[in-house]
Amino acid sequence: MTAPEQPSATPPKASISTAMRRALKRADDGKTLDPAEVEVLLSASGDALDQLMSTAARVRDQGLADAGRSGIITYSKKVFIPLTRLCRDRCHYCTFATTPGRVHSPYLSPDEVLEIARQGAALGCKEALFTLGDAPEDRWDAAKTWLEEAGYDSTLDYVRAMSIRVLEETGLLPHLNPGVMSWQDLQRLKPVAPSMGMMLETTSRRLFEEKGQPHFGSPDKDPAIRLRVLEDAGRSNVPFTTGLLIGIGENLEERADSIFALRRIARQYGGIQEVIIQGFRVKPDTAMRNDADVPLDEWLAAIAATRIVLGPRMRVQAPPNLVDLTEARLLLDAGVDDFGGVSPLTPDHVNPERPWPQIDDLAKVTSDAGFTLRERLTAHPEYLREPWLDPRLISHIEALVDPETGLANEDAFPKGLPWQEPDGGWDSVGRTDLHTAIDTEGRRTETRSDFDAAYGDWDVLREDVAARRAAEAAASAGGAAGSAITSNAGIGAHSAVDANRAALGGAAAAGAGAPERIAAEVKAALAAAERDPAGLSDAQALTLMTVTGPALDQLARIADDLRKATVGDDVTYVVNRNINFTNVCYTGCRFCAFAQRRTDADAYSLSMDEVAQRAEEAWVIGATEVCMQGGIHPDLPGTAYADLVRAVRDRVPEMHVHAYSPMEIVNGSVRTGLSIEDFLISVKEAGLGSIPGTAAEILDDDVRWILTKGKLPTASWIEVITTAHKVGLPSSSTMMYGHVDAPHHWVQHLRTIAAVQDQTGGFTEFVLLPFIHTNSPIYLAGVARPGPTYDENRAVHAMSRIMLHGRIDNIQCSWVKLGTDGCVAVLNGGVNDIGGTLMEETISRMAGSKHGSRKSIEELTQMATAAGRPARQRTTTYGDVPQTSHTALELA
Repeated sequence: MTAPEQPSATPPKASISTAMRRALKRADDGKTLDPAEVEVLLSASGDALDQLMSTAARVRDQGLADAGRSGIITYSKKVFIPLTRLCRDRCHYCTFATTPGRVHSPYLSPDEVLEIARQGAALGCKEALFTLGDAPEDRWDAAKTWLEEAGYDSTLDYVRAMSIRVLEETGLLPHLNPGVMSWQDLQRLKPVAPSMGMMLETTSRRLFEEKGQPHFGSPDKDPAIRLRVLEDAGRSNVPFTTGLLIGIGENLEERADSIFALRRIARQYGGIQEVIIQGFRVKPDTAMRNDADVPLDEWLAAIAATRIVLGPRMRVQAPPNLVDLTEARLLLDAGVDDFGGVSPLTPDHVNPERPWPQIDDLAKVTSDAGFTLRERLTAHPEYLREPWLDPRLISHIEALVDPETGLANEDAFPKGLPWQEPDGGWDSVGRTDLHTAIDTEGRRTETRSDFDAAYGDWDVLREDVAARRAAEAAASAGGAAGSAITSNAGIGAHSAVDANRAALGGAAAAGAGAPERIAAEVKAALAAAERDPAGLSDAQALTLMTVTGPALDQLARIADDLRKATVGDDVTYVVNRNINFTNVCYTGCRFCAFAQRRTDADAYSLSMDEVAQRAEEAWVIGATEVCMQGGIHPDLPGTAYADLVRAVRDRVPEMHVHAYSPMEIVNGSVRTGLSIEDFLISVKEAGLGSIPGTAAEILDDDVRWILTKGKLPTASWIEVITTAHKVGLPSSSTMMYGHVDAPHHWVQHLRTIAAVQDQTGGFTEFVLLPFIHTNSPIYLAGVARPGPTYDENRAVHAMSRIMLHGRIDNIQCSWVKLGTDGCVAVLNGGVNDIGGTLMEETISRMAGSKHGSRKSIEELTQMATAAGRPARQRTTTYGDVPQTSHTALELA
């Protein structure tokens, strides 16, 4: 193939010179560069390249000084473990990937893996770089058969198993390069590797989509997919190595775009620990064998421009074996501060024609440039701590790290150490009285102590949300009411929602005291809701989500008529106790004011005995259910979830245990190594009766990734819920609304819930959770609005009854979030259930809810009476409570 031309609109030489001088000056002055300026810098040569490299080197030196290691250039002493050379992709430049007939086996055997690792450990290597092709079992029958015969479900399962073997038998630290990974893959692999990686290579869609280009026919080289992997790694607190491949046919504009894509993700999540800028080298026997190596000046310009754009904190790496040793000095001059992995044992399997330099020779080149070469571990020092480092790897890191610098202890030799779950036992620690003290003393701190780091970069998030809002406002500006309804309801687009209401007659007609009118479109939607509730179109549903005034009253009446016809007049409730067994969590949900660092003043964890004791106390005073949920504590073993259920059921055999959000279930699955289905079966066998369908928030990933840094994506939530229903565990379903969402998200969320119910029939109820903003990080950071309005609460509850009619009979409101008056309002608009007594409620109270943390049966009955309806106690699954001596007398 032939390399594409540079951008066609090439200005005259004088213009280029002027643009170059301006870009160099702005870079030298520390100004923020835009992509057009970086595109100019990428073409630098001669004196311009010297100036560019000088600026990049100065930025690098500042970063090293800021990190407390001035003059230190790092590398990692490693071995390559080419676990499989089979791959489902067909990259036109790759010599690593091959066919089954050209290898002795589709995969290295465990003995072969360990032999390489042991030899490396004997030479003082500390990193085991697992290199492999993407999902070869999807393309090659030989790979699929090998995995099946070896007892592994996938290549990634084998990677995980071999990583544990390497840790336990050699002490080398795995660095995993398995290609494209899902969010769940990252959760599963994080406990066995201090770091992972995947080259972005380029964001050029042209090179992926056009026939004859290097990534055509390679599904894993879709830039959107690879960017999603980088984002998911950051969300999952995985230290991640990535980079660009320079000279494979991308033009300068595409190269600049790639650099800025890395900058955005690095800023937003902080998970990119280093960026490799690798120059393309031609390989024989490849489709690109007739192309040319990237010119050295072009590679150096890319390194220098990347260093300047990514700034002093980023570690920028270039492989020293891709140049002659005499030229390695130029890599340092261009702003590199890391040489990456260098192996005294194994070749560079990606560039086998380029042997590694001897470490002593590389040290001399570094010294001649005025620096000192130091060995580091596979994860850079900043990432050898919580939440980036899984607790199961701490002992392996401590055996090899220099505690003063966070770099490698160069005198240490790896030795195998056990890799295992925590022992499962723990004591009650921290503010264990928070369940009562939150009502009397309140919070001790307004926010968790790592507010500026736990959630990603707030400035980037604000920029993202502002850009979305501007795009949505532009899309809806000037449109007719009908078109506005379908296009304006994007993230945070509440001014557009107000426009909808005005256009549809939800606001008062012009003229003081004029009666409110209902527009024809609203009347038609109301008629459709009354005629065929579950058959509303999306446009009709969105129209009704935004009504106010008389139209809202009619909507509430329709919903309440449906409620009465479906479940009667009884207002139901359950006598239960919430037990949040820990609030230590590093997931980074930006709406959550409950989660704390383990050292925060409000942090706590409860022992199993304390959890069982609280369950017994609840049983004694008449509870039939305990609802258990907790933070994703890094020390919590996967077995703890079943153990907690057993502890409760052993103490109170007849207690219904309603426990564990889908996020917790994924966590338990990952930590035990069980599939989601097998994990759910295990906790069911321990005595779990049902699960809460929390962690749903809004089932739209565009909204979810603003609301949370690291919680599970929509597809994973659906997978957990449908699997739970499949194994016989019913669940509730939920929606948290009124933050950065808008009405069209509510409509689609309800559609998703309905679709799952159509498939499984496993939802017992739908619970509406208005956003509590007061102490919520995302509100304090100025990103979210202060919760839904009164009218929105009424409309959302009513529309839930209407849109889920015939699917989910029970619609529940939250007295913790709405208060008594709010609950009475929605009880007259489709709601039939008011939840439970709770006895303790910490999550909403930590967020700033003012409605207490417990209700007596008398108070719940009074709430129903205020709505003109009788109250009735129910079981978790909406059955009748047997009239026994266990009736909840003490809560009356």
